[in-house]
Amino acid sequence: MSELKNRIDFVYIFDVQNGNPNGDPDAGNLPRVDAETGMGLVTDVCLKRKVRNYVQVAKNCATGFDIFIKEKAVLNTLIDKAHEDDSVKEAKDKTSAARDVMCKSYYDIRTFGAVMSTGRNAGQVRGPIQFTFARSVDSIATAEHSITRMAVATEKEAEKQGGDNRTMGRKATVPYGLYVCHGFVSANLAKQTGFSEEDLDLFWEALKNMFDVDRSAARGLMSAQKLIAFKHDSVLGNAPANKLFDLVKVEKICNDAPRKFADYRVTIDASNLPSGVTLEEMI
Repeated sequence: MSELKNRIDFVYIFDVQNGNPNGDPDAGNLPRVDAETGMGLVTDVCLKRKVRNYVQVAKNCATGFDIFIKEKAVLNTLIDKAHEDDSVKEAKDKTSAARDVMCKSYYDIRTFGAVMSTGRNAGQVRGPIQFTFARSVDSIATAEHSITRMAVATEKEAEKQGGDNRTMGRKATVPYGLYVCHGFVSANLAKQTGFSEEDLDLFWEALKNMFDVDRSAARGLMSAQKLIAFKHDSVLGNAPANKLFDLVKVEKICNDAPRKFADYRVTIDASNLPSGVTLEEMI
């Protein structure tokens, strides 16, 4: 495995058509919205979930690429299993040794970090990759739709409705939204978790393809549109991340309400890249 030696900051742009990119359980699962501006939001946790799902499918939980935070997982059981490893049993500092085993075993731990002090202590891990919330470029118009199901769940419900088994429901969508997320890759923290260049390649692969392996009726058409990486020639970096992100401009170029990616223009001011920083457009 090749050691990560460069700090990287990236901009990830994706969109949704006629879907709910991230429902808010505190608002009846409506799409998340900034209450003051009307801009749509997608949480970092939502995006990390999709990366985990992609890696789980792509690697089929192969050795070194299992997923710690996955559906129906019992976390303390997984931590206990690490403590049964011979390297941990023989170690003086069992917490640190268990932490190393967990990082080697689980891709999402060495990528995003984890708190593993809930049972037999395996410590805490600060992940080298972090996301911001994604925010839509323009305010979104949340639409609610009535839907009909032509069946009921039980005989009792059927009798109550006199044989008319139709039931009504609601579905919330965003007609169109273009979202921008910012992310950070720390080479310094990568050394601590064992996150490698190969792991980073898999992460980029996940961002490009994760929506295609995570389709659902609720989410409509979600697509990765742009992935722009700023690579520093050092571990600590050569410029502030916010200054690099300012070089990327997303502008609406249509007069009507946007309904597709072509209604926007994405430009990058590469002429003002700081010294020691290179730019790569991966999508």
